Amino acid sequence: MGTAERRMAPADGAAARSAVRRGAEAPERDLPVDERRALWVEEPARRRRLPDPVRTAAVRAVIIIAVTLLQAMVAFFCTMAGSWLAFPMVISSIVSTVVATWGALDVWVTRQVWNQRYGVVSDPSSTARALRRERRRARRQAKATERAQERIRRRGGTGQLSHP
Repeated sequence: MGTAERRMAPADGAAARSAVRRGAEAPERDLPVDERRALWVEEPARRRRLPDPVRTAAVRAVIIIAVTLLQAMVAFFCTMAGSWLAFPMVISSIVSTVVATWGALDVWVTRQVWNQRYGVVSDPSSTARALRRERRRARRQAKATERAQERIRRRGGTGQLSHP
């Protein structure tokens, strides 16, 4: 029952109380969609999203580093407890540290390679872009005049002011 229907309905005791209670519990239901409180507000991203290969390498590195830290912690506790598992865990922690270093370097190298291949940002005000635009315009103009000359030659020279 909406707000308008509640005003029009006869105010008998139980019906009026339930309508008031329902209105107090869910006041947003009667509001238009624009006036309801949003669950979240979309904000523009502050930074651009990482490219897919870089993000994949970063996720891989985080997982490897987490496992390495877990192994180091288990190795420490096994050493403190004097367990037979301490020596294998220390060895595996050393190996995992090397692999984690490789993972972090992999993220860095992948990011550098991606930036080198695809990371050229060409702003509209860039001089290189303006030069390319001028060269393109000159090329189009040259092609257009070439086509016009070819058309004149095909017609047998008609339309020219002077013949050779």
